[in-house]
Amino acid sequence: MPGSLDGSWRERASARDAAVGAFLQLDPSIGAADSAASGPLSGTTFGVKDNIAVRGYQLTCGSRLLEGVVSPYTATAVERLQRAGAVVAGKTNLDEFGMGSSTENSAFKRTLNPFDHGRVPGGSSGGSAAAVAAGIVDFALGSDTGGSVRQPASFCGLFGLKPTYGAVSRYGLVAYASSLEVIGVLARSVDLVERVFAVMRGEDPRDHSSLPWESAARPARAAKAAKAAKGGARGKTAPLCVGLPRECAGEGLCPEVRRTLEATKERLAGLGHAVAEVDLPTLEHVVAAYYVIATAEASANLARFDGIRYGRRAGGAVNPEELVLASRSAGFGDEVKLRILLGTYVLRSGFQDQYYLRAQKVRTAIRADFARVFDSVDLLLMPVYPVPPFAPGSAEADPFAQKLADVYTCSANLAGLPALAFPAAVEAGLPIGMQLLAPPFAEDRLFEACRGLEKIFPSPDPGAP
Repeated sequence: MPGSLDGSWRERASARDAAVGAFLQLDPSIGAADSAASGPLSGTTFGVKDNIAVRGYQLTCGSRLLEGVVSPYTATAVERLQRAGAVVAGKTNLDEFGMGSSTENSAFKRTLNPFDHGRVPGGSSGGSAAAVAAGIVDFALGSDTGGSVRQPASFCGLFGLKPTYGAVSRYGLVAYASSLEVIGVLARSVDLVERVFAVMRGEDPRDHSSLPWESAARPARAAKAAKAAKGGARGKTAPLCVGLPRECAGEGLCPEVRRTLEATKERLAGLGHAVAEVDLPTLEHVVAAYYVIATAEASANLARFDGIRYGRRAGGAVNPEELVLASRSAGFGDEVKLRILLGTYVLRSGFQDQYYLRAQKVRTAIRADFARVFDSVDLLLMPVYPVPPFAPGSAEADPFAQKLADVYTCSANLAGLPALAFPAAVEAGLPIGMQLLAPPFAEDRLFEACRGLEKIFPSPDPGAP
């Protein structure tokens, strides 16, 4: 086991985790033997959200139904990081099956925001974000289905990348909404996010939705080069043109987030980038379409967790029907049950045209809207979340309010776009993040822009846990 993970590391990591509750399982000795002795990420440690498989570690998805399950295999993204020398420190807490925005839906524990223990760390990858912000690990993996990497990154003052759909293999990620979710990364620097992404990305024969990186990224690079050449002919000097959707700057943002958005616009302009307002009219339909599609896919994907094929089996049942009912009733939490019921409803015979198929048509319109906008701009600037980190039990913690607040993040998932959340302010001791979106496979533009922003406003330090 690497010397950097000796007894003193364990003692320090355990003490910090005790303060914030980031990990469901903290034990680097389990996976250390699978990490290469040297590589581009040698000497780094990382946490893995507990819906991503790592051989020898538990795989609970934050659910009682999978309590005690140990994974017999490792996700492709994790394997690639281990071959690059990074060491898995353990499995991080999450909202059950990735369903939530606060990590309060975990069946096992509460995770606290390292900046204020009376606030949530965001979700559903809240454990991963808290682990990095508290200094327990160098970086962490999360899954992003509708903002679950970017929103906790914003709440914990981190950089959080949601890659292009297909850029990173999903093999080993327990499916919630297969057409929306991706494996993303959280870290305290743009450089580390970029290095981790460079290792993870690329085609995987075990995931048919993954694509070869170089050929997939070529069109975006060519388009940017052509646009730069055209801009140069007009005497344009701004390195990038950043669009701000008018729909993101209107009602719905609290004063702190609105001030942060304005400050970010000024920083981008100060770095020499052109900032222009654009129209994105389909944004008002994003949440409705997202929750129809996400719940429909969840109801199908989670059908296998029935106490017979997968999941803890309830006792006392006299027939298979009672067994499934008892196992799922006892094993699933309220939010998961709600989403399964909603998804089953929209997929019912006679309702598919009214809800599911209509949502898919809206999704197509959203993709077309983004493609139109990216014909004139290189990046889009948007808030991550309409409010700063909130307290449990507050009005912002209401489950319905949390779903409405996903409007700024889930659009990237519906359109399959890359997005990078970045620290942009600290108000009243609480971090506030913004995000940039790019065309498919144009992650390099995100890193380029955020590297400049990081020099002005680096990831804040929460201090002692």
